[in-house]
Amino acid sequence: MKVSVRYFASIREAIGQGSEAVETAAITLGALRDELIARGGDYASSLARGRAVRMALNQTLSDESATLADGAEVAFFPPVTGG
Repeated sequence: MKVSVRYFASIREAIGQGSEAVETAAITLGALRDELIARGGDYASSLARGRAVRMALNQTLSDESATLADGAEVAFFPPVTGG
């Protein structure tokens, strides 16, 4: 299936792009994150399992068990703090 992936803030800066279309076999957000980490390089360092990364599926904050569907929009971003 094909999904649209958007990257925000420090993740976007590390990867060097704000969005991309991704062909994936992943069925959950967590599996998609693992596929992206497996690309290595900046993907691996910015989306690494030890890093705090928030995810959204179709503009709704979601956990790693959220199920993907063809044409979904996925976003990855660091936690945001306010003051």
